Amino acid sequence: MNVILLEKMSNLGEIGDTAKVKSGYARNFLFPQGKAIQATKNNMAEFEVRREDLLAKHNAKVAAAQARAKKLVGVKLVMAENTSDEGKLFGSVGTKDIAEALNAQVGSDLLKSEVMMPHGVIRTIGNYEIALDLGQDVGVTISLAVVRMDAAGVSDDGRISEEEPETADEDTE
Repeated sequence: MNVILLEKMSNLGEIGDTAKVKSGYARNFLFPQGKAIQATKNNMAEFEVRREDLLAKHNAKVAAAQARAKKLVGVKLVMAENTSDEGKLFGSVGTKDIAEALNAQVGSDLLKSEVMMPHGVIRTIGNYEIALDLGQDVGVTISLAVVRMDAAGVSDDGRISEEEPETADEDTE
């Protein structure tokens, strides 16, 4: 089935391109999501009328993604986690954890689906490079350090507390 793309799609083409796709993909994904319309003579004429509006919307989305990317460039995220003596986490660090920590640190509106982790979840302490796909072909890479949480005042969000660590009181009688 031939379709006219209403949005830029990395695997199919630019706005206004005609692409040949399987009919199920078109009916079940492209059409309901508003990403494409069927390539007919009437739809081609209708698309030409709407082209400028679609390009303006696309450019606005790209600008918004680039503004979000500026907030995240050069961010170094530190996450303190409970670990065993061998450096293995009691649990794991996943996309949701990273998105929440970034949103708290930077004040962004990152979704967990925008965090790309090629090897699944993180289960050991160490330094990692995490790719973020902000849409519209805009991406950012951040540094993530997963460190051991110690009893000396490192909190769950990786910040060092201002308080002195508690010491055992000596009994004086």
